[in-house]
Amino acid sequence: MATLAEWVEGARPRTLPAALAPVLAGSAVAWFENGFVPLLAGLALVVALALQVGVNYANDYSDGIRGTDAARVGPLRLVGSGVAAPTHVRAAAFGSFGLAAVAGLAVVVLTGHWWLLAVGAAAIAAAWYYTGGSRPYGYLGLGELFVFIFFGLVAVTGTVYIQLGSVTRATWWTAIAIGALACAILVANNLRDLEGDRAAGKRTLATRLGDAGTRRFFLGLLGVAAVGVFGVAATSSWWALLGWFMMVTLIGPIREVARGVTGRALIPVLKQTGLAELACATGLFVGLLIAR
Repeated sequence: MATLAEWVEGARPRTLPAALAPVLAGSAVAWFENGFVPLLAGLALVVALALQVGVNYANDYSDGIRGTDAARVGPLRLVGSGVAAPTHVRAAAFGSFGLAAVAGLAVVVLTGHWWLLAVGAAAIAAAWYYTGGSRPYGYLGLGELFVFIFFGLVAVTGTVYIQLGSVTRATWWTAIAIGALACAILVANNLRDLEGDRAAGKRTLATRLGDAGTRRFFLGLLGVAAVGVFGVAATSSWWALLGWFMMVTLIGPIREVARGVTGRALIPVLKQTGLAELACATGLFVGLLIAR
């Protein structure tokens, strides 16, 4: 039987920054456009957090039953380490998805945008089939693409849309910046696990690009995020350049990835990149708050 601490560990990695950043950044745009709605922003955060926790448990379950975690160098996994039964972890994943669905339904009822139900269903399916099902797309090198779409474009534009009823040019630039940073977190994760994934036959984008290519991709994504922040500023207010505060947090990850650290030495890179995503969103929020 897993302890409470072990269950929390199963949900912990990258959860809060990945869930909070797109909602905070999207709400910054809504605030700037004089359309911020606290209740809807709060429900969007519940959806994002529940989906992030759910995908963590879903990955734990699916990778664990496949044996992919046998050579894992990252934090503890519940199924792979044997501290929790696979059925319990799967139930935790489905429970989290259920919570996301309930919060999402509340958003739909309050806004009247019933077509968003299809978006929510797609997000839950993407969360499960990342490593679940007979042909998980995370094993086909498509994880980064789906992260960019759902934790960048969909999460940010969705947060803005439910509050404003429309999206602006600044919204898309915000989504690009946050999506690129979310991708960078996954790239760092897959770079850390590159050798283990290769041995287990897990064909992530990192195993396809190789070590050097993955490092260049990581650094390129950080550049895209920086350009995205500039795009937000150019289409809203130059105060949005406070989003570049993320660069302070990215000094360490850039240095470590560039100098070729591997394995467990990349764990701090994941944490710092996650904090950079949150710092970017916070900077955008503060900047656009000042601009109003």
